[in-house]
Amino acid sequence: MLNTRLAKRSNYFEFRNNILHVEGVSVLELAQSVKTPFYVYSVAVLEESYNALANSLRGLNHSIYFSVKSNSNVAVLRVLSLQGAGMDVVSGGEYLRARKANVPGEKIVFSGVGKTSEEMRLALEQGIRQFNIESIPELFQLNLVALGMSKVAPVSIRVNPDVDAKTHQKIMTGMSDNKFGIPIVRAEEVYQIARDLEGISVVGVDMHIGSQITNLAPFQKAFNKTVDLVNSLRNLGHDIKRVDIGGGLGISYSRDQDDPISSEDFSQMLLSKFGDMDLEIQIEPGRYISGNAGILISSVIYLKEDSDKNFLIIDAGMNDLIRPALYDAKHEFILVDSSSDGKTAIEVDIVGPICESSDIFSKREVLPRLKPGNLVAICSAGAYGAVMASEYNTRPLIPELLVTGNIYSIIRHRPKTVDIIDRDLIPYWLR
Repeated sequence: MLNTRLAKRSNYFEFRNNILHVEGVSVLELAQSVKTPFYVYSVAVLEESYNALANSLRGLNHSIYFSVKSNSNVAVLRVLSLQGAGMDVVSGGEYLRARKANVPGEKIVFSGVGKTSEEMRLALEQGIRQFNIESIPELFQLNLVALGMSKVAPVSIRVNPDVDAKTHQKIMTGMSDNKFGIPIVRAEEVYQIARDLEGISVVGVDMHIGSQITNLAPFQKAFNKTVDLVNSLRNLGHDIKRVDIGGGLGISYSRDQDDPISSEDFSQMLLSKFGDMDLEIQIEPGRYISGNAGILISSVIYLKEDSDKNFLIIDAGMNDLIRPALYDAKHEFILVDSSSDGKTAIEVDIVGPICESSDIFSKREVLPRLKPGNLVAICSAGAYGAVMASEYNTRPLIPELLVTGNIYSIIRHRPKTVDIIDRDLIPYWLR
């Protein structure tokens, strides 16, 4: 039968009288007022996750920049900014989201391999802590933009350490055949180039090796290389003040297991590597803070029973949560009403309504014999869920809700289908 026990770390998602609650709000009541599917996030989990990491880092000179690409809703960014978080952005749009959340430009780090001149000007106009530079052409372009604005751009050079993060191949970023960063063997050369550019001020070193990393070994290998590089650069006269170590800390997608790397163990490892180097350590967590702060609520449409395979068809699809289709990711399912868990069990594949064979959330799940209208919750959906959603099959983006205590707010409305269609224009010569 489906496990309905929630882990200690998820105690803001709990059952009361057999009904799943987010903090003090019944999911059943949410579904009665907001049509499924929808995302719902817990303020308490966001705050608790952020503060647990911040507290574990207290022995280090550090700063935290939430990875906006993991969950870019402005209300979520506002919750975290009020806790003290800066923001790590990878586009002009994400930069403007952070600014709308009242994050000052000086607390925003701009990453990404394809920054345009327009995005550079935007950040230089409104303020930026640093650009993480990923190529020599980008470095030259930023220099031109900064000089044209009579400004000096603060930069860290992102180096690629050629370290296998031991994670899914589509979310590894630190191998030599990945598009990210400058090969570490060329780092000294690039820093020499940057030092001679009048529009550039080098402030640090940047490195990020991947996402959903579940053991310390890849971090240790990458940080050893970082320490050696910082020492070499300082010996060459570069004033390296900070090291941006990126993010990548993995979470548990199983509700009855702790996260694979504790923040305390990670922080102790950082202290052992960088503690005596007179550096500020910047960290850019995303999933580690938001992943288990959100769930996706969906309704059963049909139970399709066949001789060889049974399918539970729900109203959420791969356009709403693409991780299973894109990364073969596994998300746990729980019933919103756990009293139905005692019903006759049946093995099903849980699928969505999208016209693609890849629209599968989970295979061979043993569930009660659910009926149309029954509600299920897809766990650990607070990161890389809504941000990666699309309108494929002309399905509107789904609402996002935020809960604090016993109140909730809709923080993104579902657009009307007619508004989606009306964005398309028929040229006059086809009318």
